[in-house]
Amino acid sequence: MNQQEGVIKYQLQHMQKPIKETFSFNEINAWRTIIFRLGLIGQDPERYDNLGFGNISHRLHPQSSQFIISGTQTGHIEQLNPEHYCLVIKADPRKNRIASCGLNKPSSEALTHASIYAQDSTIQAVIHVHSPEIWHYTAALKLSHISANIPYGTVAMAIAVEQLFQTDHLQQTSLFTMLGHKDGVVAFGKNMQEAAWILIKYLSLAISTAQQ
Repeated sequence: MNQQEGVIKYQLQHMQKPIKETFSFNEINAWRTIIFRLGLIGQDPERYDNLGFGNISHRLHPQSSQFIISGTQTGHIEQLNPEHYCLVIKADPRKNRIASCGLNKPSSEALTHASIYAQDSTIQAVIHVHSPEIWHYTAALKLSHISANIPYGTVAMAIAVEQLFQTDHLQQTSLFTMLGHKDGVVAFGKNMQEAAWILIKYLSLAISTAQQ
């Protein structure tokens, strides 16, 4: 890989304190455990220099710009606790800045999550996974994608996400791949279930394509 996995590249202002805002972690945690068991979030000695991969987030409240996201390098844990998440209080993707609080720092892909939430207020959940199957069959499945020369977790990636939303492709399928981020796939939806199901749907289609 040209880019080291799991490295935070944005400017982070983090307050090391518990999240005080009211938020139920039950749904986000349940779906994260399912995705972990599918191998789409996790940690594997044979992949990415044994660093954790994948993350999941949810808006704090339907109209809020703030969001809860799984913490950096928690991929090896099957079932997270609230202290494994953090709250992104403010994000400025174009200035490469994030302000957060929690007992864990935000994922290295938090800037990309922020950029997605900024595009559409109806988006309530974002899931970033690593799926070799979906990623490999980007072209065959005619998936929207970020070009291979855009590195993850950067301003360039945030701008590329904005541009992707300006096309009509994501109106049809709320999932895209990041060709410059090995195996990187992002799904989103108006709720956590919708984001997870579109991800599972395309995993099924990718496996089916591989078997043909």
